[in-house]
Amino acid sequence: MRLTPSAHTDSFCRDRLPPGEQWPRLVFDLPELRYPDRLNAATALLDDTVARLGPERPCLRSPHETWSYGDVLARANRIAHVLTAELGVVPGNRVLLRGTNTPWLAACWLGVLKAGAVAVTTMPMLRRGELAKITDRARPTVALCDEHLLDELPPGLPVVSYGAASNHTGLAERCARHPVTFADVPTAADDVALLAFTSGTTGTPKATMHFHRDLLAIADTFSRHVVRPTPDDLFCGTPPLAFTFGLGGLLVFPLRAGASVLLVERATPKELASIVAEHGVTVLFTAPTAYRAILGSGDGPLLAGIRRAVSAGEALPAAVAEQYRDTVGSPLIDGIGSTEMLHVFISAAGDDARPGRTGKVVPGFRAAVLDLDGHPVPDGRPGLLAVQGPTGCRYLDDPRQTDYVRDGWNITGDTYVREPDGYFRFVARSDDMIVSSGYNIAAPEVEEVLLTHPDVEECAVVGTPDPDRGAVVTAFVVLRPGVAPGPDVVRALQEHAKAAAAPYKYPRRVRFLDALPRNASGKLQRYLLRER
Repeated sequence: MRLTPSAHTDSFCRDRLPPGEQWPRLVFDLPELRYPDRLNAATALLDDTVARLGPERPCLRSPHETWSYGDVLARANRIAHVLTAELGVVPGNRVLLRGTNTPWLAACWLGVLKAGAVAVTTMPMLRRGELAKITDRARPTVALCDEHLLDELPPGLPVVSYGAASNHTGLAERCARHPVTFADVPTAADDVALLAFTSGTTGTPKATMHFHRDLLAIADTFSRHVVRPTPDDLFCGTPPLAFTFGLGGLLVFPLRAGASVLLVERATPKELASIVAEHGVTVLFTAPTAYRAILGSGDGPLLAGIRRAVSAGEALPAAVAEQYRDTVGSPLIDGIGSTEMLHVFISAAGDDARPGRTGKVVPGFRAAVLDLDGHPVPDGRPGLLAVQGPTGCRYLDDPRQTDYVRDGWNITGDTYVREPDGYFRFVARSDDMIVSSGYNIAAPEVEEVLLTHPDVEECAVVGTPDPDRGAVVTAFVVLRPGVAPGPDVVRALQEHAKAAAAPYKYPRRVRFLDALPRNASGKLQRYLLRER
């Protein structure tokens, strides 16, 4: 794989790229994806937007304050000065970022890229042992950390804190010593800008390596062609900026469009609905479980001002999509993406959205459904989802690269069906297919049926070993408040499943939980359920 000359003094990331023969095939079909060889994503997202629309437009908001584009530019530039002049960061060094979704965290991310360094943004819920694994892999030079989250940082890592109570050595105080202008490092378009760690629903998290051009590519494909933001939009949502779903939806996309974003540190679904209504949010990013909770609590009408509502992170149940459309009056935008691909690559919006279907291939990408030998399967038959586009999987020095990339395709680990009209329908994660007495049963299909029962708040289905059938369908169920678990509820759920789907799919085992296990990004940890 031929790369352009790097601007990185520290060659750590480029030295650890996979061999060229292990890369996926990259596709740059759209004219907007042809970027110059020298490209700094922060310059394009921030400086170029200021030059185009002016510095006075609102950019980063919180429930308590608003920073204009000019404010953000000045802060990001000063942060870049602190990194380079005071902390000794050179292009290619990694900088660990730790904080909840606030304007300061967003400004730190932009400042890191301006300095030519590599951002390693971490989930605020991670604990010391988990962070130690990340620092062992990424080897950051320094950390910029919210003052409330300092305790879990591994020892020995230099850190500068930010927040209202930080002392005179804190980031804000350091920034005040420096000018509001900075000469952004002219990084190569294919210099690594971001190390994004996979959510780690099982096994050791992998570090995915994304270039400066990749950050613009997700805005110039999914955001431009499906979300279609305008400078007057106000974005909001719940995914952390450390989660690439959140980084795109709550920072890259609004800045690329010249829009503003309301950053919320934490919010329950009920609180999120109230925030949307109070602040006039027009573009919302959150997970299917949040939409279901908002609708189930009767707060759906609070989302009436939403112009574009995006659902990703997990499969969107058709019933939730239909209820949203009926309640709010516009369709949800479903989508599938991955940390390896950086963001969404199959989706549909507006009149093209169909409940129960993820959507069509986002412009700029290609997708196919393959069998285990890598051959395309006929439309209507399930197989492995394979994707190509302007982004792709590049693990940091990891032998699992060849598991994800095969014959130039990114193999996402999802089982899908491509229908004759070009729509893609999710069946299951490939490891969530249950084979019971010779039947192939998709766990999400059983979950959708159980979720239609009025007593079910949440549920997850896995296969558990059985000496006679090989595996049996086992449902872990969170009941609605006021419903007591017991044999009668088990029988009611089983009969409900038999009536709504083929009888062999019903859960032969039902277990009740107070809550489903989820990781820091909110993804369901099915392997913990299997271990039970």
